[in-house]
Amino acid sequence: MAIIKMIIAFMMSFLQFMAPINNFFNAGGEAAYFTKWTLKSEFNESAYTMIEKDPSKDFVILNLTDIQLNDDEVFDDMGTRSNNMIATLIEEQQPDLITLTGDNAWGTVAYIELINYIDSFGIPWAPVMGNHDGQGCVSEFWAAELFTQAENCLFEFGPENMGYGNYIINIAENGEIIHTLFMLDTHSNRDYTLDDGTFLENEYDHLWPLQMNWYTWAVNGIAEQEGRVIESTCFMHIPVYEYKDAWEAAWDKENECFYPEYAATAFGKNSEAVCSAPVNNGFFDLCKELGSTKNMIVGHDHVNSSSIVYEGIRLTYGLKLGEGCYFEEGMTGGTTLSIHSDGSVTTKHCYLELT
Repeated sequence: MAIIKMIIAFMMSFLQFMAPINNFFNAGGEAAYFTKWTLKSEFNESAYTMIEKDPSKDFVILNLTDIQLNDDEVFDDMGTRSNNMIATLIEEQQPDLITLTGDNAWGTVAYIELINYIDSFGIPWAPVMGNHDGQGCVSEFWAAELFTQAENCLFEFGPENMGYGNYIINIAENGEIIHTLFMLDTHSNRDYTLDDGTFLENEYDHLWPLQMNWYTWAVNGIAEQEGRVIESTCFMHIPVYEYKDAWEAAWDKENECFYPEYAATAFGKNSEAVCSAPVNNGFFDLCKELGSTKNMIVGHDHVNSSSIVYEGIRLTYGLKLGEGCYFEEGMTGGTTLSIHSDGSVTTKHCYLELT
């Protein structure tokens, strides 16, 4: 039955399936989708999307991560449960923005179905790419271009030579920016040669130096525009290396609880190792130096949900949505980030049973 539904869905969405391919040739290739950028580029309002916050309430972001259903699963009971969970989270949390931190879907029809479903709620939404996006479907470009066609999706390809989807959303209250969202592509896999000559094959990637230059340019540009450093959150798929350090510093293995100095602010748990890049790219230290980013939220490790304030930055695993690929009972749902009028953020997991 699921296969029949999938075939029917593909036939009905054939024009949507072909649109990125047709647009690719009409535009003259991928280069037309990206913006030109150098460190000398002027920072102005064209560099970001602005969303106005209602001064009478918090601006609520609902983060979904690692939905990762394949073409068969999206049409069986697993797909129904996934959609029910998304609908329940949206109904209960009433988000102003929905974010997706990667590994969004694992198949061509599944990608189309997910985009159409999220877009149907009429709420602005902003995805980033995970290491599995592009696998099982036409290509990562195809998935990215499909995002840009969705009516309520804020996705942008961003500057060239940085991957797919590096873009900025500013939250404003009464016309003044109070918080910045950096949507960042942490790519997939790469080879490494360590300083001692050790060769590591096909390990996880992370942000590239050019992306970190662009991030620095944007943080400084927004600060100059607003007359102060604006607090920000980074949305990524693969965690920075410091997620390992934070967990080791905060979690008391022997007593299975957070150490007292972390207990008041930390929550969640990790049921698997932190799967970051094997070397530290320095992005966390850059964030500390610039003083803007106070929150990072990632996906990638499906059965990790820790949220720890480490050296002044909250490092959060978004709660996995549903059963795709692998999951742990009792650790599914979504995560909210509530932005207050002063630009600060409160992070909370929203646990849901699979129904």
